[in-house]
Amino acid sequence: MKYFWMYIKQTLRFVLKPLSFVPAIIMMCTIFMFSEQDATASSELSYKVGVKVFSVANETFDKGWSDERISQLSVKSQYYIRKTAHFTEYFVLAVTVAFPLYVFGVRGLWLVFFAGGFCIAFAGLDEYHQSFIAGRSPQKRDVLIDSCGVILGVIITRIVGWTGRMTIFKPLSNNQEKKQKTVDRR
Repeated sequence: MKYFWMYIKQTLRFVLKPLSFVPAIIMMCTIFMFSEQDATASSELSYKVGVKVFSVANETFDKGWSDERISQLSVKSQYYIRKTAHFTEYFVLAVTVAFPLYVFGVRGLWLVFFAGGFCIAFAGLDEYHQSFIAGRSPQKRDVLIDSCGVILGVIITRIVGWTGRMTIFKPLSNNQEKKQKTVDRR
């Protein structure tokens, strides 16, 4: 029975480890779809997000803003909403790329190099892709903002991965080692 469970465990690892890259692929497709929008659609989306954010802020902090005031605030903050979206998208992309690499054993500076390099290259290609969309243009500043999101995402992945290895998984591996020594003695 022991070997059966070992077989199941190894099979699940073999199947599930490669699937850990699926969130990264989904995130890359999402970023591509946002970049595919023309300037008008992109502006409308930023405006709607701004209205939603300021409406929630109005309700939460009981500001008493009118719908007209919320609309004005949304129009004024479009730039910041877009740049925050850039940062957030690439932060999530970096986490979804770095975590599977970490699971596969890529750690330390190699993780920063591979995950960070891949995500920053994707940011550059994404900006290049925007040069073919009506009303949009590639901007170096956006790649810089994307890169900041990537760096933070990789750093947080490293911190969470290291903390998990040292706190959660280390005792589990120690228990496995003790069990193996007990089996070896028999």
